[in-house]
Amino acid sequence: MGKIHVAVGTTRSPKLAALREALDAIGPHLEDPAPVFGIAAVDVPSGVSHTPLAREEIMAGARGRAEQLQRIAREKNEPWQYFIGLEGGLDVIREPGARWVFLENWAYVADRSGRGAFGQSGAVLLPELLVTRVLDEGIELAHAIDAFAGATGIRDAQGAWGVLTRNLITRQDSFRVALINAFAPFFARSRT
Repeated sequence: MGKIHVAVGTTRSPKLAALREALDAIGPHLEDPAPVFGIAAVDVPSGVSHTPLAREEIMAGARGRAEQLQRIAREKNEPWQYFIGLEGGLDVIREPGARWVFLENWAYVADRSGRGAFGQSGAVLLPELLVTRVLDEGIELAHAIDAFAGATGIRDAQGAWGVLTRNLITRQDSFRVALINAFAPFFARSRT
């Protein structure tokens, strides 16, 4: 089989590295036991806010990026076989007397036939200081995590995941897991 062309709706380094790692892991489970991947990184809008504040919005952002890539592929006759959207954000759970805010990353993968699937990274609880800055004060998570960690450019390094887990799980790691989970229905179908 020839090269498998994959388009991803981002140009951010941690997301691209996560995609490469995920493809290395799942590649043998797709059509070809030793696939060669061509990755097209395209900066496309998600259609959601910079810091989505609900699981549904995070998922919509991931799907929105993949759909933008599908549109581009049709218009420009691109050879892409898989379309990938990645989105991170916060899932806010309200209980009587409590507010739980989790950082989550989601991936959406679609193929040329129109099949699509979501994958999630898991979630990590945000400390109240970050919750206050982002939810109550309206600060974008990327800026809030920089201030929280006393550094700059965290989003393009270990991400909030790395800061919150002391780098036991980085932004790249969490997107890799989300991608593998999103691709699972594609390689699971090949066994039936």
